[in-house]
Amino acid sequence: MKKLFLGLLSILLVVSLLPFGGSAAKAQEPDVDLWNAVKPLETTVTFLNTGAHPDDERSDFLAYLSRGLGVKTSSLIANRGEGGQNEIGDELGNGLGIIRSREMIEAAKITGVKAYHLSETTSDAIYDFGFSKSPEETLAKWGEDLTYERLIRFIRTYQPDIVMPSFRNVPSEHGHHRTMEILTERAFEDAANPAIFPEQLKEGLTIWQVKKLYLPAESKATATTSIEIGKYDPIYKMTYPQLGEQSRYMHKSQGMGNDIPAAPRQVDLELLKTAVGKQPALFAGVPYNFSEWAKELPKTENDLKVHFTKLQSKLDAIVSSYPKKEQIFEQSQSSLKDVRNLLDKTKKSKLSPALKNDLLHKLSLKEEQLQTASFAASQLDVSASSEFNILTKGQTTNVTVTLKNNGKQKLHNVSADLFVPAGWKITSKNNASNLAPGESRQLSYHVAVPVDAEYYHAYKTPAIQANITYESTGTEISQIKDLNGTIAVLPDVGLTLSPEDIVVNTADVQEKIPVTVKVKNYRAGTAQTSVTLHVPAGWKVSPSKADVTFKSHLEEKAVNFTLTPPKDIKDGDFKINAEAAVNGKTFNSTVQTINYDHIGTFYYEYPAQVNGVAFELLKNDNLKIGYVESGFDKVADYLTNVGLNVTKLTESDLKTTDLSKFDSIVVGIRAYLSRADLIANNERLKQYVYNGGHLVVQYHKPGDGWNAQTTAPYPLTIGNVSIKWRVTDENAKVTVLQPNSPLFNYPNKITDSDWDHWVQERGLYFPMAWDNHYETFVRMADPGEDPFDGGILMADYGKGTYLYTNLVFYRQIQGQVPGGYRIFTNLISYGANK
Repeated sequence: MKKLFLGLLSILLVVSLLPFGGSAAKAQEPDVDLWNAVKPLETTVTFLNTGAHPDDERSDFLAYLSRGLGVKTSSLIANRGEGGQNEIGDELGNGLGIIRSREMIEAAKITGVKAYHLSETTSDAIYDFGFSKSPEETLAKWGEDLTYERLIRFIRTYQPDIVMPSFRNVPSEHGHHRTMEILTERAFEDAANPAIFPEQLKEGLTIWQVKKLYLPAESKATATTSIEIGKYDPIYKMTYPQLGEQSRYMHKSQGMGNDIPAAPRQVDLELLKTAVGKQPALFAGVPYNFSEWAKELPKTENDLKVHFTKLQSKLDAIVSSYPKKEQIFEQSQSSLKDVRNLLDKTKKSKLSPALKNDLLHKLSLKEEQLQTASFAASQLDVSASSEFNILTKGQTTNVTVTLKNNGKQKLHNVSADLFVPAGWKITSKNNASNLAPGESRQLSYHVAVPVDAEYYHAYKTPAIQANITYESTGTEISQIKDLNGTIAVLPDVGLTLSPEDIVVNTADVQEKIPVTVKVKNYRAGTAQTSVTLHVPAGWKVSPSKADVTFKSHLEEKAVNFTLTPPKDIKDGDFKINAEAAVNGKTFNSTVQTINYDHIGTFYYEYPAQVNGVAFELLKNDNLKIGYVESGFDKVADYLTNVGLNVTKLTESDLKTTDLSKFDSIVVGIRAYLSRADLIANNERLKQYVYNGGHLVVQYHKPGDGWNAQTTAPYPLTIGNVSIKWRVTDENAKVTVLQPNSPLFNYPNKITDSDWDHWVQERGLYFPMAWDNHYETFVRMADPGEDPFDGGILMADYGKGTYLYTNLVFYRQIQGQVPGGYRIFTNLISYGANK
């Protein structure tokens, strides 16, 4: 009976919070933007969630704190997720890091959370180097002092009241996650210790004592407090967990986001550290608003007590005035004046340094939030755009800012200043003026980019921003607005080489290697350039120079070169650099454009060069290979570039073509996730094997449309949970279990050296169970762990063979690792020597 009662209570909790039906509910749609602006005025609490990778944020709980309670909430993430997998394209490394960083920013906008990163550049030491099983390895690669200094600096700058890492420091967790928990826990004391990184204090920062540190509880039984967050919010027309899932959908490159029903949900927390008493409730001991802060003030500061209490009453009144914009506007202007006066009074007070610092910080936050509330209520519409979004050094552009007063109150001294980097020149004849209700105004600016301007970087503040100001009742408001689109200073020309990676086969040195250079004009207008390739000693290149003439901005042309390597080329790496000359200046960068609807357009600049490697690769020139691309790897192109006969199989091919014409068919990584036609025609592939074909399937996750019983010819279960079924040490010892198998002898004789110089990892999602029909061929393990035998599994099926490998050959092949090419060539050549 008790369980039945609790079940009914849970249902009533959700139903009671659902919106009422009928015409009254439909009378007025919620003004979400206005509510987002005023709700934070109810509380002074600041909350920080720490994690390692974009998408580590606890979205459901953060949505409850930020949107449900108005708590100023942020996520601090260590790296950019560069080492992860990509479910929307083939970008890896820094290109993927830019995507994931922007996805996190867009996700945070939905939950009202501000996203921050410890990693600052695309060459930062705090890099996602791949899955790690230990914090020791993580800190060795990130640099413990660097990482910790940045964390302490952030805490002293952001000054959170409550901090919660997303993960616990337990062996079942990713080493990056564990690292951030360890450092966050240590920072609880150290951020308040002036002896820790004292140089930060000389720069103007102050020590900061976090008041409470929570961890996600291991279980409800170990939780010190539990919070119901599954409430329906009529403003957002969903529960906070549902709102959190909406934000997770922005992490598209990681396949995040789920549709979930409205239902009760509790967050279970463990209070780990406290500086304000041991009461476990989340906000216990932490002043929730200025009324509670007033109670913290000594009796000698009775005047301040009164001012802070009155201020909170006025702030609460603003929230209660929702959705009346005019009323909120007037109240916000009045309260902002009070906050600025109170800032002066507090600075002059004789409060203790710690309490004064707390109050000044909270008042500064309220000053910022009140300006946001005033701006939202003013209905001042702002649009800012540049004549050119892509700029080059020494160029000029015109920026237009359009202002329209859609509100009912006159705005005084309305103006817009452009924020630009040092050295940029702005010319404008605009003056501040009043803007009556319904009135519009267009402001124009001439912007000159200096010849020594910094090039665009995706992680830096936009090059041009508009600072909008106005006055009302003698109080000034300021809001920064980004321009439409991404403003980027790029090289005069960009050079994209194809292929970017070259293999010279020392067993059969190519006489000619074609290289295409796509040249793109980023200058505003016509341009003339000459392109050259710089090759290693002993190489030849034809032509020696190629001239290109552009008639317009963003025009792109391709020029073709032919490389001739020396016949006696030695094993090893080499580089071929591209260079373009424009008006006496040289440019040698590739500019990768990253464009997706959910994040917008961004750029990644890196050296324009071919990464080459020379080694012996024996191959069967008569081998015909079909490749089922997933969109997540470029292996088919790389195999083609080394001279293998590869045909990319389309949906029509899988459905109707005679597959028996292929000696081998290869399935790309995670293709059962991205290719519905692969699942639909899987039986045809198995029949192809049964009739005598050879099928090589690369790694998949358990949820990638993989059926453990039916996808492969015999049962094969992919390892889950993933942390357990990985070999993350790229140098882990590999034991070949069947050294006499053709897999290790044809067409290449595989030796221990072929397992050297692997990148990022050996394998992931190792199979955890398989049918007795499969044979095993390799054994490997991370240090101190039991070995896996399932890295390469193969079984006879009918007249043919089915091979499954979870080893990350795609990273090795795309990373120019000779052994990766040689071993994979053997895997797909199995049976061709018969």
